[in-house]
Amino acid sequence: MAENSGLNPKTVVVIGGSTGSIDVLLQLLPALPNPLTFAMVVVIHRKNTSDSALANLLAVRTHVPVQEVEDKDVLTAGTIYLAPADYHLLLEKDGTFTLDYSEKVHYSRPSIDVTFESVADVYGSGVTGILLSGANADGTAGLQAISQAGGTTIVQHPDTAQVAYMSQQAIQNVQIDHILTAPEMIQFLNSSPDLLVR
Repeated sequence: MAENSGLNPKTVVVIGGSTGSIDVLLQLLPALPNPLTFAMVVVIHRKNTSDSALANLLAVRTHVPVQEVEDKDVLTAGTIYLAPADYHLLLEKDGTFTLDYSEKVHYSRPSIDVTFESVADVYGSGVTGILLSGANADGTAGLQAISQAGGTTIVQHPDTAQVAYMSQQAIQNVQIDHILTAPEMIQFLNSSPDLLVR
């Protein structure tokens, strides 16, 4: 378990998505309370650019602090962390982030699988993983890792996804705890922190 991060060990939320996922985030983030009782890590497939347009877009929609991760940042409750473009985002045992430029996974960097697996390795049953709309299978192995670690797995209901493939792959290959629409995700995240784990 990571130390000195100020986190309730049961409340780390990781969200991954690709095509169509930003629309869902723009529904979720304004509904989050400030301060958050948990940390949120967001991994979105996007163009390989160093500009901060996505971070700015998300930041103006929520009162919760949003920051694009820099190497060695510390995961702390009450903040939304965004994986930077063209880097894999990993969490170390001491609760700090590492940026990695190794080969792409599912043609993607950042990879949802890499981050989900890394956070599951550190926080185990304290992780809630949410997979949104997208056009490839990235995220399925990551949700499997979260499930095996005792965490909670959620996917966007395929009928509500702009591109359902990512959700469908996870549902077909992982024991998913909750298949939710965006409004249901909001309700889940705003419930008692005890509901963030099974």
